[in-house]
Amino acid sequence: MANSHIEDPNSSSDHESEKSTTIADVHASGSYLGSHTPDGLEKTTGDVEKTAWTNDVEQGNADGDGEEPNLVPVVSNPPPPAVPVPRRQRRGLLAQVTIIAEVTEPKHYSRSIKWTITFLVALAAAAAPLGSAIFFPSLSDVARSLHTSETVANLSVALYMLSMSIFPLWWSSFSEMFGRRSIYLISFVLFIVFSILSAVSVSIGMLIPMRLLSGGASASVQAIGAGTIADIWEPKERGRAMGIFYLGPLCGPLLAPIIGGAIAQAWGWRSTQWFQVIFGGVVFLTILFCLPETLKRKAEPVAPVMLGEDGAPVERTLTRVSTRQAAMAAKSFTVTATKFIFGPLEVIGYLRFAPVLLTIIWASITFGSLYVLNVSLEYTFGRHPYNFSEVIIGLLYIPNSIGYVLTSLLGGKWMDYIMHREARKANRYDEKGKLIYRPEDRMKENAWIGAFVFPAALIWYGWAAEKQVFWFAVIIANFFFGIGSMTVFSMATTMLTEFMPKRASSGVALNNFVRNILSCVGTIVGVPLINAMGNGWLFTMIALVSLITGTSVILSMKKFGPQWRIKMDKAFA
Repeated sequence: MANSHIEDPNSSSDHESEKSTTIADVHASGSYLGSHTPDGLEKTTGDVEKTAWTNDVEQGNADGDGEEPNLVPVVSNPPPPAVPVPRRQRRGLLAQVTIIAEVTEPKHYSRSIKWTITFLVALAAAAAPLGSAIFFPSLSDVARSLHTSETVANLSVALYMLSMSIFPLWWSSFSEMFGRRSIYLISFVLFIVFSILSAVSVSIGMLIPMRLLSGGASASVQAIGAGTIADIWEPKERGRAMGIFYLGPLCGPLLAPIIGGAIAQAWGWRSTQWFQVIFGGVVFLTILFCLPETLKRKAEPVAPVMLGEDGAPVERTLTRVSTRQAAMAAKSFTVTATKFIFGPLEVIGYLRFAPVLLTIIWASITFGSLYVLNVSLEYTFGRHPYNFSEVIIGLLYIPNSIGYVLTSLLGGKWMDYIMHREARKANRYDEKGKLIYRPEDRMKENAWIGAFVFPAALIWYGWAAEKQVFWFAVIIANFFFGIGSMTVFSMATTMLTEFMPKRASSGVALNNFVRNILSCVGTIVGVPLINAMGNGWLFTMIALVSLITGTSVILSMKKFGPQWRIKMDKAFA
């Protein structure tokens, strides 16, 4: 693995030497200021899109002594142009039909194409959380229709979340081997099939396994999507891009309960699964025609050439050596198959690194509390004294999702600013004068805001629901929970892609693995704990655990982060 510090390839600083160009280049570009050109200019090396000359007026010139002003070159170094791959050489399933061409270096895409890919992947990432949240308002209807208890009906959501934690380990590993595009397409075909089978389920015993499999299929984008973002964006812009990407997973909970409540009230709970089928089909077609392969190409190995006595290449003939090699290859099939099946579990070993472990623990506790909150909303406000309908319950999920959206739009850019600021403040430049970025630079004042805001919002919500106050007080608490929790989510995801730059999707898959296990547990135990403790004490307990965890992680990363990261770099050197 490459070192987890990150160099900014486009940054400039006072440490860089001034670049210059020839007079012919300046006149050819036509972009200069002033009527004279300085003498003795040297030709630049590298890509220069535009060179401008600005007046550097000395004191004597200002006094009108007649001397010509010095002109200082201002050089802009744009990224190299994207080189498209020939249509027949594009990678991935049905890659020849894509409108956006695959390129040799994904980071050279234009900004408009980068944002197109980012929004497309964000749309696909909405499928998994949409499938879980769309079911919350209709759980009571599921229990009545399939003649089971609400606790058992909750398993259709809980096990959906569990599969979202496990399957991405394989999806991310397969994407590193076979590419992002193929995994996207295969997983969405499976998502559509299992959603259809969920819609036609005749018993809870059929519904729960089909929901589990549809959740696992849809979860591919949760890990691979972050890898796609890391494929196309430079580190200095990745925080904002990751924030936009996270709009998908968090807009699912924004819209799904509203849609689910409305269509379930009109046509029953099965309509929610047919909606998933339609949504999955739209995403599949969008990926098919618009998403190119973004995984960086690997250098293809060159087969050794056998030479004869005269030095000329000769054709390989059957020998004892080649026969033995074939036998060894056949014998290693079992080993290869075993690694193919169990190899993705090796990513769990990354938890031995403190920066990864601490970041994931904090994000997972935050995510688990989100699903306890979701269960509490449906359970509490569907009963006395509120007795809200399924549609109204769905609307209660809007405020925290608005908080998610606002934080995604603004928080990512803020994270990038903080990272750039910390690198400059520490005067970290490489020998070329480029800023050196480090993942822990992202965990500054934004982390403290997240650490305090969402636990405070949990306590606010818990006691407002416990005392059965006016519903408006509850949704205001949810709004602040959305802001605080999203700050933690986006920061953790971005940092994980930078701690493990060569296996970005695997790092995010590991995060999903742990956090979705906690969300599964939260979904199962939410109602029993509410009945046993009440909303007030339950959410106070969760808030205290979250607060202690968050502050401990921030302080630990501040004190030990650099040395932990160095140990990670040595371990993967």
